[in-house]
Amino acid sequence: MGRTVQFLVQHGYLLLFFWILAEQAALPVPSLPLLLACGALARVGKMDLRLVLLYGLAACLIADNVWFHLGRRRGAKIVHFICRIALEPDSCVRTTQNAFVKYGMRSLLVAKFVPGLNAVAAPLAGSSGASVGVFLLYDSLGALIWIASCACVGYFAGDQLEIVADYAMRMGSGLVLLILGLLAAWIAWKFVQRRRFIRKLAVARITAEELWDKLQAGEKVFIIDVRSSLDHEASAIADALRISTEELAARNTEIPRDRDIVLFCT
Repeated sequence: MGRTVQFLVQHGYLLLFFWILAEQAALPVPSLPLLLACGALARVGKMDLRLVLLYGLAACLIADNVWFHLGRRRGAKIVHFICRIALEPDSCVRTTQNAFVKYGMRSLLVAKFVPGLNAVAAPLAGSSGASVGVFLLYDSLGALIWIASCACVGYFAGDQLEIVADYAMRMGSGLVLLILGLLAAWIAWKFVQRRRFIRKLAVARITAEELWDKLQAGEKVFIIDVRSSLDHEASAIADALRISTEELAARNTEIPRDRDIVLFCT
């Protein structure tokens, strides 16, 4: 454990910078444990809490600015790309889009506390048409709140963290195997959920070409557009009723019962 602490003291700031940079680039490397450790070391004078905030903020701003500009250039496509590599891609886009529709740029203040949203929030802000200045303001505040909160928990709970670290070191390789096993089980469970969800969706699908043929043939088809209002790139569908998925139950009286219903989404 002494070697680990010594390594953090010597290289902690750079390690924190690149670790957070990797996490904000959507890599599965949670930086919470490192932020807690940096906060605990700051309490005993081994690290400077101000530098922890500075290096962490710099990493967040670099990664988030790249995602922001990619979102501005590529629109919702970059958001869907990120969500495709997540464990819950079907809910990822909808969750983030709903947050932006409801709260706007204020959602950036808490985005980094929500797993999976920290990398998606920045490109979604770019695709929403927000200015760079407004984005930097909210993103900087959100990053500072997140880094300061995690580091302060480590600062004030340093004694308890040291006890946990001592116990973890005594477990040795057994702890690593336990963590890997739990992670593998969690990923497998999410994968099973994902497959079940896809099987349910595959019950009744219709392609755009098949829908067009039905409309050309004069068949009675009622189209409901459930795409988010942030899908600027998507053109409007003539004669389609625009309802979000969250409003389907409340607005069910607007949906006719005498024809086939087609839900259009991205």
